[in-house]
Amino acid sequence: MNRVGIGYDVHPLVEGRKLFLGGIELAHDKGLEGHSDADVLIHALADAVLGALGAGDIGHHFPNTHERWRGVSSLVFLEQIRGLLAERGAVLENVDASVIAEAPRIAPHLEKMKAKIGAALGIPPARVNLKATTNEKLGFAGRGEGIAAMAVACVTLPE
Repeated sequence: MNRVGIGYDVHPLVEGRKLFLGGIELAHDKGLEGHSDADVLIHALADAVLGALGAGDIGHHFPNTHERWRGVSSLVFLEQIRGLLAERGAVLENVDASVIAEAPRIAPHLEKMKAKIGAALGIPPARVNLKATTNEKLGFAGRGEGIAAMAVACVTLPE
């Protein structure tokens, strides 16, 4: 049986934090605020895969009230979810995601992000599709106050 899940995440940009997106650090004057590394792209992907599995959401598996997850690379979340996929005999067919940010420029880093995400999920980078767009200067993302991401995942589960 094929199942699809969706994910969405948003975090505010703040001074004094490093910016992590797609498992890599990007040069920027602000970083995303959050309990872990606040990688909105990874968080949206995690929710999409968990949704396709029917396994709840990122907050259930990696609560921001647990010290274990403080400051951790969000790639660890994808590695843990990879274990859930294996436990259930599921195959992650592909993921697709969009990052919404005015700055920094994300497109030059997409291939490196795809490699990191694919490795964490145990799929070839060719099955990871990433896109970046602006919000045309509208809303919080358009004003540079935060970054958002949305994602979908397709999983094949045994019948």
